[in-house]
Amino acid sequence: MFERLLAATVAFAITSTAEAAKLDLNSAEGVTKVSRKLQCSLKDDKPVTFYWHGTAFGRVMGQADKVLFNVQGMNIRRCGTVTDEKRGVGFKLVSRELLLYRDPKTGEYLKTWDNPYTGQKVNVLHVANDPVNQRGSYATDREGKLVPFRGTILDGRVWVTSTIPLFYQNVLGGEYQKYVGGMYHATEMFNFFADEKDLLDGNKDQADVSVAWQRMSDWLPWMEMQGRDGLFYVSTGGRMLRKYEDMPKDMRDEIAKNYPEYAAPPPLDDTRPNETSWTYFKKKVQPPKRDGDQS
Repeated sequence: MFERLLAATVAFAITSTAEAAKLDLNSAEGVTKVSRKLQCSLKDDKPVTFYWHGTAFGRVMGQADKVLFNVQGMNIRRCGTVTDEKRGVGFKLVSRELLLYRDPKTGEYLKTWDNPYTGQKVNVLHVANDPVNQRGSYATDREGKLVPFRGTILDGRVWVTSTIPLFYQNVLGGEYQKYVGGMYHATEMFNFFADEKDLLDGNKDQADVSVAWQRMSDWLPWMEMQGRDGLFYVSTGGRMLRKYEDMPKDMRDEIAKNYPEYAAPPPLDDTRPNETSWTYFKKKVQPPKRDGDQS
């Protein structure tokens, strides 16, 4: 009798603890923690790596789309707790990000590329954005009201979709862009997928998260398309890794060889301005000399 009573008491305690640990999406704390588990870890300063891969295409009106490259990407990050007087407890995120272009036939990481639209051989500049940081993220607005969780829950699965249209002044252009054009136009689409029980389990600091990322944009600057009509688009899928070493060996080797700082995220107190593909290009590539320029 006593043994059965003890077993029942233990079972009740375990059940109560599990129920208490389930994150509540109707509370600011629950929304914050679920959002954080989709992005990184509930443990401050814990490194988390996302990995994804896919294909990049080119589109020109009147022509069939062309496969231009395969792509392989990673983002290594960490989160930390922050507080705001009005918005309460939230989190900040710091990260670095790579997107590498590969030959679709050989898998080689490209150094040069034969542009099928111009017939020119051009130098490839991979994406190496450091940092890519986010300021404080909170589940309440400036008035302290709960911002509802933006995800969808159906049949035990959770997914969050975010579409971000981009239209801003191209940092590579001159001071008369307002008059002659030269705006950067793109759209990024993010999808995060997770198991409902896993994501809402407050006893787990990290969830098993799958991701999809698509991007449509103008031609990349290193393609030297010189204003030609058309667009560049990428379609990828991937996941949050349990540890950095779960990333494919070929990419880890490439990082060790050419991007060693990407084996760890920036520190939480990183205050540098964010890097973009455009600002990185401007740092790495000198503008061509024009006729009449002094050597």
